[in-house]
Amino acid sequence: MASVCGKCGAIVSADKQFCTACGASSAAISAPVTSVPTVAPPARSGSGALKIILIVVAIFLGLGVIGAGAFGYMFWRVSRGIHVSGSGDQVTMTTPGGSFSANSSLTYSASDLGTEIYPGAESGKGGMKMNLPGASMLTAVYLTTDSKGRVLDFYKEKLGDAASVFESGDGAVLTLNKGQRESVVVTITAKPSQNDGKTQIAIVHMKPTKPS
Repeated sequence: MASVCGKCGAIVSADKQFCTACGASSAAISAPVTSVPTVAPPARSGSGALKIILIVVAIFLGLGVIGAGAFGYMFWRVSRGIHVSGSGDQVTMTTPGGSFSANSSLTYSASDLGTEIYPGAESGKGGMKMNLPGASMLTAVYLTTDSKGRVLDFYKEKLGDAASVFESGDGAVLTLNKGQRESVVVTITAKPSQNDGKTQIAIVHMKPTKPS
């Protein structure tokens, strides 16, 4: 049965004549003890950390719900201001910021396009007109049986030396800046597998609608 050292308080086995902790003799060893006191383990801090994590997650979830609600409200406001009419290749969409029209049946003049229409070319699909605050953009597509080279020579002459030209094997792009906010881009594409082998001409004209 173990005893307690009267000098240092350490637990001493019954078969020991001296305290193994401080070296005191058996005279200093007091009455035996029937049990060794135990020290309670410190309280876990995991539960507190878990609560903090749960609070942070709840805050982020709350912010996410608020953000989703705000986005939904903005989308609802925008959707109420959008009006779409027509169908198929003839669609007009009006928004608070401007309008967008896709209509393959519309015809445009050289003034609308900012350059001449290639002689004998027929209208193709893909034309559109977009009106935005302070600017407009018009796109017209045409098809011709003439070769890419012949079409390219035509628009080089019409746009003049101020136009930049980029040419590849089956296409070419001519760009002319007429001012700070006005430009004409002519894209010529000739692929035998597309458009029944015809050469496609796409003209994009951007210009300001109000004086700069």
